[in-house]
Amino acid sequence: MRARSAAVASLLLLTSCVAPPGAEPAAERVPERYAGQEIAWSDCPHREEPLECGTVTVPLDHDRPGGATLDLAVIRLPSEGPPQELVGTLVVNPGGPGVPGTGMFHGTVFSPRVRTAFDLVSFDPRGVGPGGALSCGDRYALEDARQDIADTHPRHLDAVDLQPLDDAARRYARSCTETAGEDVLAEIGTVNVVRDLDIIRDALGEEALNYVGYSYGAHIGALYADRYPARTRAMVLDAAVDTDSSTVETALDQTAAFQGAWERFAAHCAATVEDCPFTPGADPDTVADGLFEKLDRDPASADGIPVDGRLLLLMATTALYREEAWDPLADAFAALTREKPDEPGGELLALYEELFGGLGGQEAEPGPGGDHGDPRAAYTAVTCADHASPTGVTEYRDAAAEAADLSPLFGADTVWEHLPCAHWQRAERPPTGFTAPHAPPLVVVGAVGDPATPYAWSRELADRLESAVLVTYEGGGHTLYGSGRVPCVEEAVDAYLIGGRPPQDGLSCPES
Repeated sequence: MRARSAAVASLLLLTSCVAPPGAEPAAERVPERYAGQEIAWSDCPHREEPLECGTVTVPLDHDRPGGATLDLAVIRLPSEGPPQELVGTLVVNPGGPGVPGTGMFHGTVFSPRVRTAFDLVSFDPRGVGPGGALSCGDRYALEDARQDIADTHPRHLDAVDLQPLDDAARRYARSCTETAGEDVLAEIGTVNVVRDLDIIRDALGEEALNYVGYSYGAHIGALYADRYPARTRAMVLDAAVDTDSSTVETALDQTAAFQGAWERFAAHCAATVEDCPFTPGADPDTVADGLFEKLDRDPASADGIPVDGRLLLLMATTALYREEAWDPLADAFAALTREKPDEPGGELLALYEELFGGLGGQEAEPGPGGDHGDPRAAYTAVTCADHASPTGVTEYRDAAAEAADLSPLFGADTVWEHLPCAHWQRAERPPTGFTAPHAPPLVVVGAVGDPATPYAWSRELADRLESAVLVTYEGGGHTLYGSGRVPCVEEAVDAYLIGGRPPQDGLSCPES
């Protein structure tokens, strides 16, 4: 079965009121040089009012606060309510790693209750965003090396086959050190993002942090609650990640989750769309791969946009993140199985606009060999810093083979994308197994059918954090709270953030 997964990989409490915790180890103070900053809020470039932008200064190396500094971009959406109803500031991290927080707050986010009670703030973590994006040179050579082996099952790759890929990964890791600087890469990991977040809290004038973290952002929040429990008021950890395991172990877990979500979608398609090709008894992987092969030979058109197999796989993968995109994805697959070749255009265009319509006006990424920022550089750097990783290419080959067996459509490349970590420089790794024993009540949210962060990761985090409660959505999609699509989740978490009372542990919200 032909592999097209490179496109996929670039995507891939106690029931009491919130209150200051009991006795705890003394936490570090915000260094005097960085304490009491006043953010100079001003209009955001290329963004509409009432959004406001500013910067907060943090040390490059928190253990040497007198040394080099970084200016982190922050963005604020002021409260819509009167001052007397303001609870405080709610800091939001969109996930990643490598996703800029200053891209948040497009359109409606969170309920009117939350928009009244809080100023919403987000920030670009170190190494992320237009003002401080990490660059690792030309990533295309690494992508090309991966594509050269994409049509071969990893189990059939020998040392000669693997050498060019391993060499490309080594060159990429070396170029990242040379381009970004060894001192920057040494301090890029989540341990330092958490310490930055405490300086941001201080600059916002908040004695205790209100926080919502999605996906990787949930890891930032959990570490913050463990390190700064007395400075934590309320914390929502939505779609938790696993950083205790190695890069290849997490890749295998994610591969299984994507495959599970794909099979859930195929069943949804069969149950709701008359012409759905994923009929009972048919293997959805085989059916889809046949359509991908057909489109590679003769691409369909979506209002002038050529749709080949790789683009359709990318659209399918993206749609798995959002349950509301499942219906247009099912319609597109059904249209592609009809006899007349011009019929799929409308359905494909509807799917394309559903998934990518909000990307209009963004600058296109420069081509191979160009002088450009690498949108995956921060993701790779933080992942390699935060996780243990194998150091031999054959270990990745064996894991890629297992991933390909788990999911022929989504598998091997989810492992291969971590190969640069085999050659990465050392960086401070976050603690593992932490329990945040002195934190106030925390809320973990997870979806049973999450394709990107397996539900088991949210369950495990909730079990490990001593004061956490778990809210479960029985459906799919990646991240939940604030989108408005699951009222059961919205109402329970809103009440926690505003009033301080966490949901009942084990709250289960039915599939919508």
